[in-house]
Order: sequence, then C-alpha cells, then structure tokens
Amino acid sequence: MPKLWDDTIEAHRQAVRDATLDATAALVAERGVTGVTMSEIAKRTGLGRATLYKYFPDVETILLAWHERQVGNHLHRLSSIRDQTGRLDAVLEAYAVICSEHPKIDLDASLHRADDVAKARRHLTDYLAQLLAEEVAAGRVRNDAPPKELATYCVHALAAAGVAPSKAAVRRLVAVTLAGLRSPVPEQGESEAGTGSATARRMTPGPLASG
Repeated sequence: MPKLWDDTIEAHRQAVRDATLDATAALVAERGVTGVTMSEIAKRTGLGRATLYKYFPDVETILLAWHERQVGNHLHRLSSIRDQTGRLDAVLEAYAVICSEHPKIDLDASLHRADDVAKARRHLTDYLAQLLAEEVAAGRVRNDAPPKELATYCVHALAAAGVAPSKAAVRRLVAVTLAGLRSPVPEQGESEAGTGSATARRMTPGPLASG
C-alpha cells in the first residue's frame, strides 16, 4: 500500500479519535461521567455506533485516552515554557493556568481503572520533580524535603486554580505556592554556619538551572 495512502488513513483515524475525545469531554462536562452513553458520544461526534466501537469499547476507555492526551499536552506546554523562559515561576504559573482552564472532570471518583489515571498524573509530578531537583542543587529552593515531595505539593496546591474566581486569584495562588518552596526563616540563636546555609536556601526561586 502506498505510503501516502497509509498516511492519509492514519490522519483520518487520528482525526476521528481526537473528535471522539473532544466530544466525550464536552458531554461529561455538561452531564457528568455517569450521564454519558456511547450512543450520545456517537451522535455528538457524527459517527455511527458501529464505527465508534471500532475505536473504543466503552466510555471509560475514551475518558482514559482523553486524560492521557491532556497530560501529554500539558507536559509539552510546560516543557516549552521551561525552554523559552528558564524560570520555575513561569512553569508553575503555566500549570496553574492549565488547571484553571481544564474541564472539571473528576476521573478518580468515576473510573474503575483509577491506577491508570494516577499513572498518567505521575508523569507530570516526575517532570516537576526534575525541575525542582535542579533548583535545589542551585540553592534556589528549600532542601529540607525531597524534590518529589515538593513536586507533589506544587501539583496539589496549584490544582486549586481550577476553582479560582479570577486570573488575579490564580497569580496569588502561584505566589503562595512559590513561597512554600522557599526555606523557612531560621530560628533565633541558630548557629552562624547554620544561618548562612539557611540564607542560601531562602533565595526566591528564579531561573531554572540549565539542563
């Protein structure tokens, strides 16, 4: 079979898949996960039910595919911000904006394969942990907790942007999250050596270390 034909077929399949994921996400946002059926998805997408079942066996599989696509898109967007700016604060603000724009779909409470959802989200946490490890090594982020824990803190803290009432509220949330990444102020009476170390750790997160 000619390569051009193969590419055309594959592009068509991808277009059908993307349209199905988008239609399903829109329906779930309107009615909730339990209020959506394969028939409704087929109708919204403009496909026959038989065609839809060739791509996905059920609603849950569609939602898992949608979630994986979302996480992949988010990682690509954050990587681009990191490459363009080299700043941790810009990456975290971009993630907060993503959370504020994200369709409000609670997959954890609705899908049986919660492990698959958690696995996809771990990719995001692992990516942020890599960035934070660079920041810790450069002395711009607190070093009294492992980067993975700090990344988990960022993911959960910035998820609150999903219910933020305004862009200004999102920016305030980012500022509070960044403040939590700085080292705590040392207690009075801390040794001179300890004070010097703490001062270095209190530095505001700035440009990411080159990687």
